[in-house]
Amino acid sequence: MANDHDGDSPAQYSSPPCFMHEINPEFRPPLSDWTDVRRWRKAERERLIAARLAVSADARAAMSLRIAQGLDAVIGEISGRMVSLYWPFRGEPDLRPWMASINERGGRTALPIVVEKGQPLIFRAYKPGDRLEKGVWNIPIPAEGDPVLPDIVISPIVGIDPSHYRLGYGGGFFDRTLAAMPFKPLVIGVGYEMQRIVTIYPQPHDIPMDRIVTEA
Repeated sequence: MANDHDGDSPAQYSSPPCFMHEINPEFRPPLSDWTDVRRWRKAERERLIAARLAVSADARAAMSLRIAQGLDAVIGEISGRMVSLYWPFRGEPDLRPWMASINERGGRTALPIVVEKGQPLIFRAYKPGDRLEKGVWNIPIPAEGDPVLPDIVISPIVGIDPSHYRLGYGGGFFDRTLAAMPFKPLVIGVGYEMQRIVTIYPQPHDIPMDRIVTEA
């Protein structure tokens, strides 16, 4: 629409001002610049982690149990399959009891390891009772063992959008790892319902989860 105006008459713009933020508190203005997206993601990450940590330990434990039940429903038969999990960090769902149950049912489990900043993760076989050592951010990792390739990757989320794009911790490890794997594993994001957001402003390097499992 042309911007025809003169004198004190109101200007006519091609798009009217947007007041959606006053109607819907979840509205997010569109961001196209990567610098703005990165700044927004950092603030959203901090908000979501704080909300997660504010939940009581008992409530998180109950939600973690329901998430484990949901994972069993999604995955089905576990025998003979290699599942990569994670060591819980900053209020993430604690799936260590479920990890033990996978091994009891004939499956195998692994943990991801940060090798170097800017590089893909590797996965090393681990079952409860194996020796651990401190890795990056003091997160426990298997102390020994050869790298493995999981059939199923369970990834904790900081936030998740309706298209299954995951907001993580910002290191980019997860997307680099999936892009470098020789085959596509089943990738399942796990988290709490409170971590659902309208969008993460996905970028070309972002890889969506195949499935999402929450306590709901």
